[in-house]
Amino acid sequence: MTEAAGAAALDARILDVVARYGHDGSTLSYEAFLALAQALFAHQVAHNEPYAAFARANGFSATRRPQTIAEIPAVPAAAFKDARLATFPPERTVAWFETSGTTLGGKSGRHEFDTTALYEAALLASFDRMMLADGARLRYANLVPDARERPHSSLGHMMAAVALARGDGRTAWYLHGDALDVDGFVRDMRAAVADGTAVCVATTAFALVALLDELAARDLALALPPGSRIMETGGFKGRSRFIARADLYRDASARLGVPIEAIVAEYGMTELSSQWYDTPASRARIEPRVKVAPPWLRAIVHDGEGTPLPPGTVGVIRHIDLANRGSAIAIDTEDVGALVEGGLVLFGREAGAELRGCSLDAETLLARRGLARPR
Repeated sequence: MTEAAGAAALDARILDVVARYGHDGSTLSYEAFLALAQALFAHQVAHNEPYAAFARANGFSATRRPQTIAEIPAVPAAAFKDARLATFPPERTVAWFETSGTTLGGKSGRHEFDTTALYEAALLASFDRMMLADGARLRYANLVPDARERPHSSLGHMMAAVALARGDGRTAWYLHGDALDVDGFVRDMRAAVADGTAVCVATTAFALVALLDELAARDLALALPPGSRIMETGGFKGRSRFIARADLYRDASARLGVPIEAIVAEYGMTELSSQWYDTPASRARIEPRVKVAPPWLRAIVHDGEGTPLPPGTVGVIRHIDLANRGSAIAIDTEDVGALVEGGLVLFGREAGAELRGCSLDAETLLARRGLARPR
């Protein structure tokens, strides 16, 4: 079977999982997930030489496949900066997203795609379940990179796809480079209030802080229409101003008139094709929020050397993402968290790594929540 034929067959299997989840929330058993993961692993080691070499160094190959999810060799997220992790030739690349350049001397990497069909189907199915469970058609106010200005921003691409498929046709973008168009945001939100249209404000944490600071400086508060919500994506990394998530959410609720339970944190990475979201049950409180993934995405929390840790123990997060068909199925992060009943609690980043989102202090949270570090 050619690489292209194998990719198409895998996409069909994964898209079936995505479609069933989108239709009725169908889950995937461990055994079914593992079978798909093994098939995807075999495809990647056959057609992605850097990943194949990495797998061989860890004792695995196309003929010696991992027998558990935890055994799947996971590349560090930074590996996208050092090698082309793709199963297809460069001429088949139709889109690519740029990974962060804040580490390794400012070097960035590329997550390449030979099709965006699986990526977009996966993101819409998750977004529908976690952000649009009420079926609302919202007006999207995006405080994230404009996909027209930054076509290689995965977050910009995500919100452009969501707004096109689920928006009311009046989507607007307010972050241009490092400049935030507060005047435009206030004007458009007042228009939404006037016509009673519920809004989804999609924003990085830092852009939300900047917006709230400016609203406070102007002594402005907006009461967005009922049904409005905020999707916060993290994003303090590399910034000089930090604010605790509890304070951020309380301020956002007060300034924008959105209930705390309608402020949802999304957790994703450029190196992944899928996202985690706060579970509905945990949104009534600000912290700790529990994050849940769609059935084609799982996490392992390990001790930093790859040994899985029991639930409730804090360690390094590893993602196994079946939607990463064309790149690398398993990604090791610098994020720290714990598996708990119902999902994943995210605390921040490993010591010595930049924070990826909120400014929560892991040690304080460990003491407060009764979770243990591995010894």
